[in-house]
Amino acid sequence: MATTTKPLISLKSVHLALGQDETYVSILNNISCDIYNSEAVSIIGPSGSGKSSLLMCMAGLEKISSGTIDILGERLDLMSEDECALFRGSHFGFIFQSFHLIPTMTALENIILPLELLGHDHKHERAIEALSDVGLTHRAQHMIGQLSGGERQRIAIARALVTQPQILFADEPTGNLDSATGKAIINLIFSLRHKYNSTLILVTHDAQLANLCDRIFHIDSGHLTSISSQPQHHA
Repeated sequence: MATTTKPLISLKSVHLALGQDETYVSILNNISCDIYNSEAVSIIGPSGSGKSSLLMCMAGLEKISSGTIDILGERLDLMSEDECALFRGSHFGFIFQSFHLIPTMTALENIILPLELLGHDHKHERAIEALSDVGLTHRAQHMIGQLSGGERQRIAIARALVTQPQILFADEPTGNLDSATGKAIINLIFSLRHKYNSTLILVTHDAQLANLCDRIFHIDSGHLTSISSQPQHHA
């Protein structure tokens, strides 16, 4: 874990509620936490506890009801939709359980897309390097439908890391994969986040997977019930 005292991500008294009156549902309650540069943090808890909602709020994909979210010295909760989208594209990478790849594009085109949106130079070279990172250079011109689940998740990882993001968000990244494939995917995520020195926020229901991280945030019924630290180790 980094020794710097200034958090990379800081949440203060974050609440998230949806609906109103009869349809009012409280999702997150008074969440306060700090995450530091280069840390790997897992968010764990039972189904429906608010794990993914917390990640979505940290990533600016869900607007909080009250509280503050400070990331990289910027107030995420005060940004407009457009400002938030630009900030996400410049600083964050995302890996989801269901891959979220575009089926009408090749593997390489999916990886190039975030670079195009940011107007990066040397898009093709960066995308080829990212493909090489995940061991799928030979799949560059294949359509997404021609790839296995494990290969799709590798392409999603390459797309998430091709911009060399400061923060990598992963929501149940092994949820749709068998055990052996899932283990290989996790090893790849940890290896590449070290390569790019990305801070990792990982949502999982898998205690073994959570234990690979520096700290574990335990969520239950929308409350952050505890934070535990792990011994230093390598995935």
